[in-house]
Amino acid sequence: DHSIMYIFAVALEDANLHHIKSYTKSRSKRKSTTKIWHSIKTHEDKNWTKKYHHQNPKKRSFGAKVIVTLKNGKKIKEELDKADAHPYGARPFKRISYINKFLILTKNIISKKESDRFLNDVQKIKKLKPGQLYKLNIKIKKSYLKRNNKKGIF
Repeated sequence: DHSIMYIFAVALEDANLHHIKSYTKSRSKRKSTTKIWHSIKTHEDKNWTKKYHHQNPKKRSFGAKVIVTLKNGKKIKEELDKADAHPYGARPFKRISYINKFLILTKNIISKKESDRFLNDVQKIKKLKPGQLYKLNIKIKKSYLKRNNKKGIF
């Protein structure tokens, strides 16, 4: 579900990437997307690997360099060391950003009561004792506990 080639193809086509809409079966089977997706190649770059493993966390890189080669041979190059929302990125997520992301991703999956309980316990994480770590698990709605025998998008 996190194939960089797939994500890049969808982002190129849609100028957007949505945590649900971009991963539907119909979206992933779009012929134009598949054509772009299968034309994308990734290569390890030793310099990027070195930056990724840097001993100083502030200097680690989690980004990438992208080179798009057009039909006429022209190349468009871009690179970014860290996502903007990364703690050391251009616009780091604030606590409220993480909470909002949690609320968006768990909407209709957990109850409001469970969401509030979890967020309250997370705020007190430093005070939790080892025997209380179970509080960091969330209880999802029973309808989501059914076994899913459906094939994924890939």
